Amino acid sequence: MSQRKYFGTDGVRGEVGGPVINAEFALRLGYAAGRVLAREHASRGRPRVLIGKDTRLSGYMLESALEAGLSAAGIDTLLAGPLPTPGVAYLTRALRLVAGIVISASHNPYQDNGIKFFSAQGMKLPDETEEAIEQALEEPLGCVSSEKLGRARRVEDAAGRYIEFCKSTFPNELDLNGLKLVVDAAHGAAYHVAPHVFRELGAEVHAIGCQPDGFNINENVGALYPEALAAEVRARGADLGIALDGDADRLQMVDATGRIYNGDELLYAVVRERLERGKVEGVVGTLMTNFGLERQLQRLGVPFERAQVGDRYVLEQLQSRKWLYGGESSGHLLCLDCHTTGDGVIAALQVLTALRRHGIALADWLGELRMYPQKMINVPLQPGLNWAEHAGLNAARAEVEKTLAGRGRVLIRASGTEPKLRLMVEAEDAELAERCAKQLAGVDLTA
Repeated sequence: MSQRKYFGTDGVRGEVGGPVINAEFALRLGYAAGRVLAREHASRGRPRVLIGKDTRLSGYMLESALEAGLSAAGIDTLLAGPLPTPGVAYLTRALRLVAGIVISASHNPYQDNGIKFFSAQGMKLPDETEEAIEQALEEPLGCVSSEKLGRARRVEDAAGRYIEFCKSTFPNELDLNGLKLVVDAAHGAAYHVAPHVFRELGAEVHAIGCQPDGFNINENVGALYPEALAAEVRARGADLGIALDGDADRLQMVDATGRIYNGDELLYAVVRERLERGKVEGVVGTLMTNFGLERQLQRLGVPFERAQVGDRYVLEQLQSRKWLYGGESSGHLLCLDCHTTGDGVIAALQVLTALRRHGIALADWLGELRMYPQKMINVPLQPGLNWAEHAGLNAARAEVEKTLAGRGRVLIRASGTEPKLRLMVEAEDAELAERCAKQLAGVDLTA
């Protein structure tokens, strides 16, 4: 894959008013994407694209600019308004569109925003399409003739369609009657969706993080700050809490005691339920997935593979292996038997399926899963140092892995944002993890 100038692992993202997240760039991006999509789908008549967004104030500006650029390229635009990222993926498929566009910076604060694309199949755009859009961005902004300009219209029932889709992934023979839930939408894109999904399935729902004002997205609420949800669950005497992030593709859950469950634990909850009903071909995690999950899946005879950090890479591994289940500790969970992309609401429904089907509490359902204590130490990294071939570090790693003897693991990786080396050890007990991590951190990387 060639070096990208604008597209990262999850579209284009940055600070509003910066080099790429501004009205001028969004206009050019809409035009460039429109030209590429028009070429790729020339046999399908006039192409149509859906635009959805989260609740950031800057979404209005970017939506209008993208729409103008797409119209100038001869693309019709459907405007969904605030809608979770996975909702855009679903409607793109359901309405037989050529692409979906999401305006969101996911879990970032309101000062940031992003633009990402879904293909007609409801998946991330192929690399070659993103590269073609990047090339088209270098060309002058133009406009088709007046009679070929794209039209725009609102999809008034976008949220309702997506609510029904989410509910369809929960078994018809089950309901949530008698269940008291607290649902936290992080003042984000699911604020008018998530509470309705669980209410319509029978739960008593108390909603928090559902009062967006354009600035408060992810602010001390949602999947990034599940402590707020835990406190509310305890205060309300609720059975469970469900926390999403700003674009609703991440999930964290809380039980009645206020205990927080992360993506690794929730992934296991889903996989165990599927195992009760048949075979699970395999599961994909990431380099950061807890070793305890890997060990438990091994005990159950379920193959496990690690991808790079990022749900894009988890999805790529799942597709290449033709597996269905994967996820990240952060709460991106993929159930490809339900949806083409990570979906926090649908993932929560899969966990609830297990609990309702077996009449069991979340802690008991995860009873056999033993998460391993983790110790992370960051050490300074000199620019240009080839740490992967550092003799002293490799020798220390070999010693630590001999000490762990299959009872833990070592992960060493360079930070992507600062000049540091991240040294992580997971082991059966916290003392062993800390001792081994300190042994690695004691290596003189200047020698």
